Amino acid sequence: MWLGACAEDLTTPVILENGTKDAEVYINEVLPIALECGDRMLGSDWTYQQDDARPHTHRLTQEWCAENFPDFISKERWPPNSPDLCPLDYSLRNDLGKCMNWNRIRTKATLIEEIKRSVVKVDKKQFLILYWILL
Repeated sequence: MWLGACAEDLTTPVILENGTKDAEVYINEVLPIALECGDRMLGSDWTYQQDDARPHTHRLTQEWCAENFPDFISKERWPPNSPDLCPLDYSLRNDLGKCMNWNRIRTKATLIEEIKRSVVKVDKKQFLILYWILL
């Protein structure tokens, strides 16, 4: 699963059901959603950043991001285990998990439905306060 976050909102979640996420899958299935959501939420003046997961640091991913996003922080400019990203990442996962109805989940399909349903339930006000503190 991939989920983007910014000061305005959370993006549409991207759930990759088949196999692992390599650079090709990331470029074709995740980055276009990130671009669409970023433009919708923030207009044409925003910066995309990511951690150092292998699909993110791949040469083709870096090239795609540099060519398509209004602004992009490349892997050379962002520390791989930045304390600015990790707490946000874990806090968002925790908040999402708290919103999920775990008793409802019986199959992979119900897990996916519950993730999508829970993204809109995340207390964005609390999340945005955390986000701004971490900047």
